[in-house]
Amino acid sequence: MHVAAELVGLVLTVLIVTVGARRWDWSAPLCLVTVGVAASFVPGVPEYDLDPEVVLIGLLPPLLYSASIQTSLVAFRRLRGPIALLSVGLVVFTAFGVGLVAWAVVPGLPLAAGIALGAVVAPPDAVAASVVARRAGMPRKLVRLLEGESLFNDAAALVALRTAIAAIAGAVSLWQVGLDFVLAAVGGLVIGFVVGIAVAFLRARLEEPITDTALSFALPFAAYLVAEVAHGSGVLAVVVAGLIQGHKAPQIQSGPSRLATRLNWQTVQFLLENMVFLLIGLQLRRILTEVGKSGLSLWALIGICAAVLAATILTRVLWMIGIGTVTRLLHRLGVNRGKIWPWRYSAVISWAGMRGVVTLAAAFVLPADTPQRAVLVLAAFVVVAGTLVVQGMTLPPLIRRLRLPRPDPAEDALQEAAVLHDMTRVALRKLDELQRPEDPPEVIQRLRERLQSRSDSAWEQLGRQSALAETPSDAYRRLRVQLLEAEREQFLEARDQGTADDTVLRRILARLDIEESMLDRDDEEPPQEGRELSTPAATAGSCKHLAHEWADKPPSSPDSCAACIAEGTTWVHLRICLKCGNVACCDSSPARHASQHFHESRHPVMRSFEPGESWRWCFVDKQLG
Repeated sequence: MHVAAELVGLVLTVLIVTVGARRWDWSAPLCLVTVGVAASFVPGVPEYDLDPEVVLIGLLPPLLYSASIQTSLVAFRRLRGPIALLSVGLVVFTAFGVGLVAWAVVPGLPLAAGIALGAVVAPPDAVAASVVARRAGMPRKLVRLLEGESLFNDAAALVALRTAIAAIAGAVSLWQVGLDFVLAAVGGLVIGFVVGIAVAFLRARLEEPITDTALSFALPFAAYLVAEVAHGSGVLAVVVAGLIQGHKAPQIQSGPSRLATRLNWQTVQFLLENMVFLLIGLQLRRILTEVGKSGLSLWALIGICAAVLAATILTRVLWMIGIGTVTRLLHRLGVNRGKIWPWRYSAVISWAGMRGVVTLAAAFVLPADTPQRAVLVLAAFVVVAGTLVVQGMTLPPLIRRLRLPRPDPAEDALQEAAVLHDMTRVALRKLDELQRPEDPPEVIQRLRERLQSRSDSAWEQLGRQSALAETPSDAYRRLRVQLLEAEREQFLEARDQGTADDTVLRRILARLDIEESMLDRDDEEPPQEGRELSTPAATAGSCKHLAHEWADKPPSSPDSCAACIAEGTTWVHLRICLKCGNVACCDSSPARHASQHFHESRHPVMRSFEPGESWRWCFVDKQLG
């Protein structure tokens, strides 16, 4: 009963604190740690002992797996060089840099124990970094880099820690250190790949969402345990297996299975990651009790913790300065012809080094006979709390001060519309191939309308002016939600009167829920003012019509579709023909005068005539440019 009551109390605390943090736009990890620290000194609050085995085996695998299945393998491949420099090179540099500082400031501390502390504080936390980065509006390329780093640096840090612990006992030589590191990394990669491919093979043959989700729950623990038994890196095996599952999900899982897996893992991730930050704060009272037996004065402890925190932060800054300097030097010499990242990006990456669950859990892995173990654990706790406070609170102002470009919702909408348009075009072509003479025409027409309405809905997210109070898709969504409410009321009446079997009622309710979830959309941020919306390079196509240098033509109308006005219809968004300057309405508008103009004139390219938009469309080659 006591354990159950404590678990309920922890979950409720997590929910209250996270909801409050989101409402006030505060850092949830920092709030949870603060609440945990304060609660640890409240009389009657249980003293929690965070067992490192529970964290490393019970909590870390599912947390890393939930993050890795949401990481783009394609994006990871593009950033593999920078990720390797941060997740391996920076971890080793931090381990030795912090180790030397700790060896110098902690009385009687062996160098190997100092390096072990360096390995403990080396890996930034994936959760803390991504939460702060997204909240601050960091460019997505940097967010992906930080997430990729945080996925793989845990493995490098834990391998380095294991080697340093062996060195404390004098049971390892320098060449054995390198060999152990390489074998653990290679073993983790191979086992993670094999487990990921094997489970993907099994999941492709599972049809039930429940069994598929249950198998996904077992996967991270299986990958971790198999790798550890084989003396490989369990953490690395989990990450690799998760990347494979996330990349293959569209091929091996059905739509219902993907929905169930995503929702279940998001719930697991939310509870575990926030619970761990709360438990971190609740450890403080016990840590201080153990430190009191070290014999060091308060000022000595403050100096040690401050020195370790400063070394942890500065090693990352120095590493980024060094990498930037070397990269620019190689670029000038012609050795490196890749794109040089702006110094502003390097500055933000160097400051995005918040530590979290792995650091504190790894601190408790230190053997009981490690010299000054309690002091090292306290230093690790100060690094976690200090980086969350110092870097977590100052990173958003730094991003704003450096004026880094935020993700633009309008650019996202343009990419979404382009992809959906291509999907719709392929689906309509496939429908023409599949259509048989005996197929009911009304069914074919319904399929065409459904495909076209989905594409139109995406295009309607663009534009900043409209002759309509709301777009057709918005009107449909508003009216359908009201109809669903009426249907649900009738459903409740049928349920309460017992006029249908419960199994039938559950199926009907599931249909209503699925349709409602398809209608719901997240509130989108307004487009960024002062930025011209052009087609992103990754989305833009190329053809002779788009590549042609079109001379500016005076628009036939400054702010309206003349054909719509003449016919008594209205428009959603406006487009302009680059060859003759004719302004007409888009395909989401009832009359589709821009497409009609192309079919009549064969003028190939139009451009958006909405304020702040310069993207173009080729009617001939069906390409966005």
